[in-house]
Amino acid sequence: MTGLTTPLEGVTQLTPDVPQLVRKAAPVVTVVGEAILDGWWRGTSERMTREAPAPVVDLTVREYSPGGAANTAMNLAALGARVRMVGIVGRDSAGERLREILETAGVDVTGLLAVEGRRTTAKNRIVSGDQLLVRIDEADEHPVAPAMLEALAHAALDATRDSDAEVICDYGAGTLTGPVLEALAARTERPALTVVDAHDARPWAALKPHLVTPNAAEAGALAGRALRGDRAAAALAHRAQILAATGAENVVVTLDADGTVLLADGHRTYARPATEKQASGAGDTFVAALVAGHSAGLPIHTAVELAQAAANVVVHRFGTSVCTTDDLVVHLGGRPVAALDEHQLRARVEAERAAGKRIVLTNGCFDVLHLGHTTYLAQAKQLGDVLIVAVNSDESARRLKGEGRPINPDHERAGVLASLSCVDYVTIFDTDTPIPLIEWLRPDIYAKGGDYSPEMLAESDVVRAGGGEVRILDYVADHSTTAVVDRIRSAPEAAN
Repeated sequence: MTGLTTPLEGVTQLTPDVPQLVRKAAPVVTVVGEAILDGWWRGTSERMTREAPAPVVDLTVREYSPGGAANTAMNLAALGARVRMVGIVGRDSAGERLREILETAGVDVTGLLAVEGRRTTAKNRIVSGDQLLVRIDEADEHPVAPAMLEALAHAALDATRDSDAEVICDYGAGTLTGPVLEALAARTERPALTVVDAHDARPWAALKPHLVTPNAAEAGALAGRALRGDRAAAALAHRAQILAATGAENVVVTLDADGTVLLADGHRTYARPATEKQASGAGDTFVAALVAGHSAGLPIHTAVELAQAAANVVVHRFGTSVCTTDDLVVHLGGRPVAALDEHQLRARVEAERAAGKRIVLTNGCFDVLHLGHTTYLAQAKQLGDVLIVAVNSDESARRLKGEGRPINPDHERAGVLASLSCVDYVTIFDTDTPIPLIEWLRPDIYAKGGDYSPEMLAESDVVRAGGGEVRILDYVADHSTTAVVDRIRSAPEAAN
């Protein structure tokens, strides 16, 4: 059941273009649930403490990612959905960090309510090598005030009113099954797709969801007995009890290493198990891809296959990860779209900065790639860790270079640049200068090639205002796009 009419309706084959069509559909999805901040603190451990039989860890990296319902929101945004997040966090540093990461990824956090004096739920894992040593959980044990629960219910109603889909992520903290559930159940209109991802889906039967996504243990609790042996077969044997308990039209039971089973007709998907001990949140990724695909128009079987593919991607990664459209395209045997839009680039840069990487930005038309270009791009890469190339759009290049230019359209120019090993990300901008891009990107290094000085560049002051440095790279004589174009255009005359 979907609210959009798209080219995806009736698609039964999961081909590399399917994730791109999902992104193009850009369904509006509201996530209502419990937002968590996941911390992954990594270091080395070579000795034991004298106070107790415990390892001493010298921390080298602290990385943070949205977890729980916020991870579902992040994955939806990475797949092209327009996402709204509704939930409660504390007005503390963890809540501010969580909000900032979500906003950077393009998630609307209007409905993420900050409560004064409340602690944001956080789960910090300490890892040495490939071994998780300990997880430190922080949560507020005090119940949320009734007035704030009413405010949360109103936020949920506002956010879901014109959404294509809604996802309820209820992990048993008690903030959702009171006024929020009552308000959502009492609506006369709701999104075309309602999905419940809950530790206990029984209270949400009042919502009559279209789809519920319990794991094996949760499905066993719904069935009244544990799923043992062939868990898919066991779930199907108790299909009637599980459907009745959830009030759902359909249920997909996730079975971790054994894939999933759709109870309506027994459709199975199969996982690609990983031995990685530090992977987390694959279930959130599964739900996000399922909702993105189905709300964008994919039939349920294809949407479940898309979700399994996304989970197979992230389960092989360290930490709490997201699966992007390009990740799925590559996983399915295709090539990713070369140029990232602003939301995609923001998400990538946020992750790179969180990992301590230095960001280098350069820009140009790159109409006909030549030795001068490749030489200075290789030099630019050496200035930092991540090289971003901003390419003038066709309209921008025409304004700068005149009629007859560019020779090659922007998507082809971006594709050629993305194929260079020194280039990490490519984006296309439509202004005459990259100043608007520089203002939000705040590169550590802004590099330009050619016969320039920093004083000649309008961008220099903006780069420095953002804490960055302007670097002018070597000029490669006798190599320019204009010269190459002139030689190409004169070649037929010379031949005559």
